[in-house]
Amino acid sequence: MGLRINDTIPNLTVETDQGTFKLHDWIGDSWAILFSHPKDFTPVCTTEFGAVAQLSDEWAKRGTKVIGISVDNVEDHKKWKGDIEKVGGSKAGFPIIADDKLEVSKAFDMLPAEAYLPDGRTPNDSATVRSVFIIGPDKQLKLSMTYPMNVGRNFAEVLRALDALQAAAKHTIATPANWNVGEDVIIPTSFSDDAAKEKFGTFETVLPYLRKTKQPSA
Repeated sequence: MGLRINDTIPNLTVETDQGTFKLHDWIGDSWAILFSHPKDFTPVCTTEFGAVAQLSDEWAKRGTKVIGISVDNVEDHKKWKGDIEKVGGSKAGFPIIADDKLEVSKAFDMLPAEAYLPDGRTPNDSATVRSVFIIGPDKQLKLSMTYPMNVGRNFAEVLRALDALQAAAKHTIATPANWNVGEDVIIPTSFSDDAAKEKFGTFETVLPYLRKTKQPSA
């Protein structure tokens, strides 16, 4: 069975370029994002990790830790970071998991249980290791997105999704399509009109099951 939304992520012991630790210990009380990559020294992935490095202040502002994963070893990761920092123009201060035994990739359902890395492998052998996982402080998976190798990830969308998840968790609300911070939010159908008025104040009833209100600020 693969990892699904609201499942607790496996508490694996991982080796990274910044040391060895258990995933749950590393997350602590923070939000966390795991970015996976099929191979070091690949063009699209290098631009993506450069983008992650550029956003270090944005991750910190949201109380979020980021960690990479690639199915290569620690020494390759350390060398790759030089390229990442050159492309991104920022220090890559996040750890990268060395998943050369595929333990994390299989546990997160990015590769089948029988997968292995052949001699002379190419990125095609681990092409499905191209996912983003957003994990809450409760160590549960909140969101996942998987991309093909030839399409770079949109980190504005990753930040937007993180903002929406954090707002929903804090205020017990939902967010409409294309929502951004500061825009109206949706009141869940689990609230009666009276309960919604008590919690949120005034709201707009668009449809009997679609009620909008201003994003709570406190």
